[in-house]
Parts: sequence; C-alpha cells; structure tokens
Amino acid sequence: MNAPFAKMNGIGNQITVLDMRGAETRLDAASARAIAADPRTAFDQLMVIEPPKTAGTDAFMTIFNADGSLSGACGNGTRCVALVLMRESGRETFKLETSAGLLDVVAKDADTITVDMGEPRFGWAEIPLAQPFEDTTAIDLSFGPVDAPILSRPAVANIGNPHAIYWVEDVAAIDLGRIGPILERDPIFPERANISIAEVTSDHSITLRVWERGAGLTLACGSAACATAVSAARLGKTGRVVDVRLPGGVLNIEWRADNHILMTGAAEFEHEGVITLGNEIRIEVAPDTVARRA
Repeated sequence: MNAPFAKMNGIGNQITVLDMRGAETRLDAASARAIAADPRTAFDQLMVIEPPKTAGTDAFMTIFNADGSLSGACGNGTRCVALVLMRESGRETFKLETSAGLLDVVAKDADTITVDMGEPRFGWAEIPLAQPFEDTTAIDLSFGPVDAPILSRPAVANIGNPHAIYWVEDVAAIDLGRIGPILERDPIFPERANISIAEVTSDHSITLRVWERGAGLTLACGSAACATAVSAARLGKTGRVVDVRLPGGVLNIEWRADNHILMTGAAEFEHEGVITLGNEIRIEVAPDTVARRA
C-alpha cells in the first residue's frame, strides 16, 4: 500500500506527515519506528492523517513519537498538518481530532498558523501523577544532591501530554540531555512526561528547552511551550500572552480568559514523496520537492 508523505518542520521540530485517509489498515508502532529510522523521513513526531471519526471534523490525527509510542498532542505537528490541508483545499480553517480531543486551527499562511490547543489540566490525577499533590504549581521532585539540587519543584500540567517545567536562571547551564531521560521515567509519572527547563526573561517572554517524551532533545515542542506559558502565568511570573523562545524559533502563546490556549507559529515543507507500507518499508522522495517552501 502506498501513502503520500511530507517531511516538514515546525520551527525545527522534525515532523513527518503521512496521509493514510485512503488506507484500509492503520500504522503500527514497528512501522513508525522504521519510518523514523530512515533519514529521509526521520521525525520527532509522525502525524498520521486518517479519516474523521467525529461529525464536523476534517481529519483524525494519530501521533507517533520516534520510539513508536503514541502521543495525545503535538502543536508543531498540528500546524504542519494544517498547512498540508490548506494547500490541498485552499481553506484556512480546520477542525482536527486526536486521542486527546478536538483542535481548531486557522492557517493564514505558512508563517502564521494558530492552533487552539484546548484547556490545560492541572489536577494531579489528570496529568497524571502517581500520588496526590494538592498544589501542582510546584511538586516535590528534585534532581541532584539533596542539599543542593540542580533542579527542584517543577510545575506540572497536561496539555494533551504530561509536562513538568523546572524554572532556572540559565537554560544553557543545564545538561538536559543527561537529566531529561531520567526525569521522563521517574515513577511519579506513570505515563512518562515531557521535561522542560524554562528561563523567564521578561513578563512576556520565556526561553525554553525541552526533553520530549519518546523523542529526546528537540528544537521545539508546542505542547511544552503551552504548558510552560500557562504555568508561568499561574505563578505570576508572566502575563497570559508570551513569546516562548525555543532553539528552533519562537512560538506565541496566549492563555485566553475562556481558559483555551492559542499557539501561533510557522510550518515548513522540506520534501515530499511516497511510502510503501508492508512487510518492508520503501521510501521514495520526489526530487522536485526537496527544500521547497510552501
């Protein structure tokens, strides 16, 4: 079975969009890992476009991490899917569905795509955590010596995925590549977690680095940017509209009065082609699409 794909990025977050709306079967974890292993389709997240499951929606998105595990949300990947659908249909507005819920998207152009990421969840059981915490703005989870921890008391939230955010004075001073995989799998997180370190630089700007559950260090993570922005606002560190600067670029996050989070950023095509799915994965890149901007 052949399925068209687009290799894309959302401010550096490596995304492969696979269109399986015409497929008779669903992609499995082993096939996702095989696609991730090929440099032509390597991804932080694989966004599989499937037929809509709910009336009034445009498509269902199944989201795989590079290790084959499933994710409930990927803001950067959702922007990429919206750009694919915009080019296909000529429309600007879409309603997309994931296992975590419905997402409304407005795609004005490749540089200005806004995703309504829904409402944050802060309850310990909603994140989820393995034990109760009445206050999820700062839970008891440190890394390093007891008397001088490197990281301590993260805020936690669920934005489709579990997130823990540590507040630091200098994000460049933390070895997140070493610390991230340990904290991701801490027993307090029964479903693992995305681990972020955040440096508040003003009341409307944050610098962020992310260890992404199932993917590792990433240039950008939209749901982590949202989790960080709302957590900063809860703590009074920032206002409710902030620019979150990640290694790959900047996302604008607005936590509206109605409790919905709007994330605005860019998406970019790199190349396109066809993946043949079966006992053996075969990938063919269309040469005239390489490094082509939408």
